[in-house]
Amino acid sequence: MFESAELEHRLDRQKYIRIVPKLRADLLDTQYDLLEKKSFQVLLLINGVEGAGKGETVKVLHQWMDTRHLNTLASDALTEEELQRPTMWRFWRALPPRGKIGILFDNWYSEPILQRVYKAIRSAELHRRLEEINRFEEMLAQEGALLLKFWFHLSKEQQRRRLKDLSQNKETRWRVTDLERGLQKRYDRLRAISEQVLEHTNTANAPWIIVSGEDARFRNFAVGKTLLDSLRKRLSIQERGWHARISAAPLRERVDNIDVLQSLNLDQRMTKAECSELLEKWQGRLALATRRPGYNDRSVVLVFEGMDAAGKGGAIRRVTGALDPRQYYVVPIAAPTEEERMQPYLWRFWRHVPRKGGFAIFDRSWYGRVLVERVEGFCTDADWMRAYAEINDFEEQLVGHGAVICKFWLSISSDEQLKRFRDRERTRFKRFKITPEDWRNRKKWPAYEAAVCDMVDRTSTDIAPWTLVEANNKYYARIKVLRTVCERLETALS
Repeated sequence: MFESAELEHRLDRQKYIRIVPKLRADLLDTQYDLLEKKSFQVLLLINGVEGAGKGETVKVLHQWMDTRHLNTLASDALTEEELQRPTMWRFWRALPPRGKIGILFDNWYSEPILQRVYKAIRSAELHRRLEEINRFEEMLAQEGALLLKFWFHLSKEQQRRRLKDLSQNKETRWRVTDLERGLQKRYDRLRAISEQVLEHTNTANAPWIIVSGEDARFRNFAVGKTLLDSLRKRLSIQERGWHARISAAPLRERVDNIDVLQSLNLDQRMTKAECSELLEKWQGRLALATRRPGYNDRSVVLVFEGMDAAGKGGAIRRVTGALDPRQYYVVPIAAPTEEERMQPYLWRFWRHVPRKGGFAIFDRSWYGRVLVERVEGFCTDADWMRAYAEINDFEEQLVGHGAVICKFWLSISSDEQLKRFRDRERTRFKRFKITPEDWRNRKKWPAYEAAVCDMVDRTSTDIAPWTLVEANNKYYARIKVLRTVCERLETALS
């Protein structure tokens, strides 16, 4: 895979001087076209062996283009804030919006490669991480992002000469650290593992581009020309109505009317007095659980979904009543903002992932894509169909970092919803809760029920199961939610 990059690739100085001005002008013009159209985002992943000129080439790109619209992230040591969250959190936050270009040094490839080189992980774990990366990049591509993955390469002898030259120059010797020296000693192992990684992650949507790093002029022109050609091609295709995927296999239709919602007994019994007594018990246990040893190594993510007027707000208030206000925050999810529409779908939720020791409570959530967006036609069939797998990946990463996820569907009957709607209209301080949109959604009740059943079937996993809450009786629903949160957290802590 690296044979061609180890050949003597060079670009004559006079030719470089002659062709670069046009390349720079074309790059700048194309960058402004991208910025004006805002139709997709661009990600440049910069990886490779030490001494191959990664930093120098990125510096040149900053000179050739408008730096105000380049977002650059260097994968330095993790900050305390980043250590408190899953690994991919820092990269989700670094994604550029549509219309801009993001340059990510080392990025999500650096850690698994180095860990395998230094034998901190086994081959099977590396394979699992690479599969996760492939799914992540596939998601970005399906969301419309243009991924350009550059691997800057030097042969063993080329690297030895390059690091020697850097070490002997007073102005550059600081760039050769113990990390570079250690990796130079492990060059053969690094090369073999890197080749495995590139082979495994060289996909149709995100292929690797291997660049010879020995000659700076050749390297700079090759990267700049590749970026220009890729941008022009995508912009041209986009003008002709391109989008990532136009079809999806249909879900199996139900052959009878038996489903998880139909099986619920919605009319559970509980009085206000019984609720008050149990509320004190379960709120007390939840408060104690958040003070137990080990809690600060966990985070809690609560997801509340349900038909309009199902009682999500009331259930949330009973949970937060047991918590220190400094521990939790509630994230109300409405239609995406302009900023959020410029990013992949899950970006708006990744940004709210809680740190260890914290509660994040989502009043509606990422499941909107397979519920309201599906039913109302706000996204294509392909978009909401692939969302099931993307959501499961998202939740698996949260749980892998210590999160306890509790997902609640608060289920009420159509008659109970109608009763609550009318009550809201009659009660002055509740009128703000009822809108024409609520009445319109009610007409699509069967479609929403079908979407909910598919959602539960495809995203209720062992690590993040759905809890279906019989919510016609709001007292019963509140206690079931509180008890479930408490028991799930206590189980995780023990």
